[in-house]
Amino acid sequence: MDPQHASALPGPSGASLLRDASRSRGTAFSAEAREALGLQGLLPPAVETIEQQVARVMDNLRRQATDLDRYVYLAALHERSDVLFYRTVQQHLGETLPLIYTPTVGLACQMYGRIFQSPRGLYITAQDRGRIRQLLRHWPLHRQVRVIVVTDGSRILGLGDLGANGMGIPIGKLDLYTACGGIPPQACLPVLIDVGTDNAALREDPFYLGLRQPRITGDAYQALLDEFVTATQEVCPDALLQFEDFSNRHAFDLLQRYRQQLCCFNDDIQGTGAMGLAGVYAALRLTGGRLTDQRLLFVGAGEAALGIASMVTAAMQAQGLSEDQARSRCWLVDSKGLVIAARADLSDEKRVFAQAHAPLTDLHAVVAALRPSVLVGASGVPQLFTQAVLSELAHGQPRPLVLALSNPTSRSECTAQQAYDWTNGEAIFASGSPFPPVARDGRTLTPGQANNAYVFPGVGLGILVSGAARVSDAMFFAAAQALAARVTECELASGRIFPCQSRLREVAVAVAESVAEVAFAQGLARHDRPADLAAAIRATMYAPDYPPLTGG
Repeated sequence: MDPQHASALPGPSGASLLRDASRSRGTAFSAEAREALGLQGLLPPAVETIEQQVARVMDNLRRQATDLDRYVYLAALHERSDVLFYRTVQQHLGETLPLIYTPTVGLACQMYGRIFQSPRGLYITAQDRGRIRQLLRHWPLHRQVRVIVVTDGSRILGLGDLGANGMGIPIGKLDLYTACGGIPPQACLPVLIDVGTDNAALREDPFYLGLRQPRITGDAYQALLDEFVTATQEVCPDALLQFEDFSNRHAFDLLQRYRQQLCCFNDDIQGTGAMGLAGVYAALRLTGGRLTDQRLLFVGAGEAALGIASMVTAAMQAQGLSEDQARSRCWLVDSKGLVIAARADLSDEKRVFAQAHAPLTDLHAVVAALRPSVLVGASGVPQLFTQAVLSELAHGQPRPLVLALSNPTSRSECTAQQAYDWTNGEAIFASGSPFPPVARDGRTLTPGQANNAYVFPGVGLGILVSGAARVSDAMFFAAAQALAARVTECELASGRIFPCQSRLREVAVAVAESVAEVAFAQGLARHDRPADLAAAIRATMYAPDYPPLTGG
């Protein structure tokens, strides 16, 4: 008898089993299992291995005409088989990550109502006040949930308010939690809080699936979020809550409101901060400079820029600078120009980094005046780093670091080719969206992708392994150091300051170990420290394979 014989298998059989995404093996069901489960005639005769199935998936994926078609194809695969989807993604991370997340997910969110196939995730609307606990309990695996990613769709990547179409973001983030961080898919819950949209064109779109009303604000908005957060703590008490793609006006407030009450973080602020700091650390391995000698200019003054600036200043303080000295090395530019102390229109978050300087509104003039060694783009404004700006940056800076972080590709401040060409090949470059290798002066430069996927899966894994009750800033500081240390000398020589994406699971283990060590050291862990922490982390990671058919 086949050891995977299913005569005692509880649950669905026959055609219903083939439609069960968590249990179906498709053509990988053995002949004996097909006989026992009533699958005769429902499958073609061939019995395949999962590797043969993955090969077919990749062949079909590569035949699709566009990246959006590939996104839709992979989403349909996910509906058919969790295991085959994650096995394919995990084995081909470098090829599939840009399809299931940035940059393709941006277009997918814009087109969400048109490409919608079947619901994934939980939708909570402004009309659900008073019954959010009940809605969470409707989630069939709510008792198993360990990671919740939630957005209100108000600031999707660099695309702005996409309302309910923003569901693509928590779905994509959690796919990476599983593929890279080894969090089991049944432990993941994507949530979209639909409070309306101020995108009038979207409200008039005949295929839009969200509430067709302006966004609720003020006390009504806060009461809904409070009820949601309280409900998650009652229904999913062991879950990490990740805030994702909230507008600037809410993101900082939500983080400060809840971070001392529960295990939560904001990836756009803290995760991006760790990723940016890691990029600077890795670049310094190429230049030989010191962090405390760098001058950073952030173009864009939202969550990403402020998150990186805060992380960098904390790291500089750890290396001996005072708080004022560290902040004086970070300059911000927003839509109205250089962020300076004389301006009366600054939010509290921006004012922290406001310094004394004459007003400047032209980016070229700002670069010429400040002479930054690091230029960070987090503006959402495409082609903002012009030839004049990048040439000025390279003037007097032997190896400037250029981080063009805005997503998707259409919003990038510059391309890799432009960054290298306009700095005479001197720039160290990474971007939020992937760019192809660039041939220059007899060598090939391979720009790395500055993606939060290097950070949040490992952070979540470390938090779950340690049972951390809260998420501390020190965890992200440790994550940045761990990430930078994983960049190999070969990768640095090729122009990368982030590891190859095929190594994302390896990176997640290193980040998780560092994060868990902080949890244990700070007394935040609710679990005992294993004797071999790295081995314990690897042992907990989900490996996509078909479950046994015997229940054993």
